[in-house]
Amino acid sequence: MEASTKQNHIGRKISRIRELRGMKQEALADFLGISQQAISSIENSQDVDDNKLSQIASALGVTKEGIKQFSEEAVFNIINNTFTDYSSNNNNYLCHINPLEKIVELYERLVETEREKNIYLEKLISKFENKL
Repeated sequence: MEASTKQNHIGRKISRIRELRGMKQEALADFLGISQQAISSIENSQDVDDNKLSQIASALGVTKEGIKQFSEEAVFNIINNTFTDYSSNNNNYLCHINPLEKIVELYERLVETEREKNIYLEKLISKFENKL
């Protein structure tokens, strides 16, 4: 099958991005305020409406366009091009990544994750308070 004839299955892309982010369907469902079964249904759908896609993209920390243009081949190309073997007698790999930038990026992602957790917990508390 040629690449140009492949279907653009948005649900499958959502599933792969979610898995790469280490997120379970239940966590995504909680973030969106829907059931895990609804997430499963979305991930089995070829198309997703733009409003729902925006919400999902926000939950996954990507853009709508990032989901639409997601390609596993591109991910593997990035991984393969990250390391280069400059040695002639051993297999040491020199990394082209600035470790300080990666530490800052990781810290920023952790802070954002904590913010998202706080928002989620505040929603749960407000729901609980409303029930009382």
